[in-house]
Amino acid sequence: MLRSTAENTNNNGVRALGIDPGLGTMGYGVVTQYGDRLVCESYGVVRTTSALSLTKRLSLLYDGLKEKAGEYPPDIIAVEKLFFGRNITTAEMVWQARGVILLFAAQLGLEPYEIKPSEVKLAVCGYGAAEKGQVQGMVANLLGLDKNPTPDDAADALAVAIAGLSMSSFDRNILKGY
Repeated sequence: MLRSTAENTNNNGVRALGIDPGLGTMGYGVVTQYGDRLVCESYGVVRTTSALSLTKRLSLLYDGLKEKAGEYPPDIIAVEKLFFGRNITTAEMVWQARGVILLFAAQLGLEPYEIKPSEVKLAVCGYGAAEKGQVQGMVANLLGLDKNPTPDDAADALAVAIAGLSMSSFDRNILKGY
């Protein structure tokens, strides 16, 4: 069941489902913010094989999102907004996966935060051109993890969740008039 931030039953925490879109590997990360403290609740990946049809692969991504949202009902959804240069085939596959994610968010009644990679890096590291290792290290630090999260897609999704919480916090403060 979906909970709005105003009706949050998570001890006044705000829970974000961060998603790193991909057709073969989609990363997810669930982070809850309690005041100025961030807690990692879950992270991992949903994998699909190229031996399956496109529709079956997209269905598996949807089912994976639905399962995670059932375990950890999100208050917000954050998804990485991607830009591609030359490889249009890869871009098309990721865009289709993003379409499933956006539909999933809409079905939950949530308007997702679509966050550029540079904005994720800025929110997590304070520097929009940070390298992947720096981002993973800061994610581990901010969430109190003993080691950097793996695989990379899951670590990226946790960073997206943290950035989404940052944007959500800003939005809530604007609404309050701070």
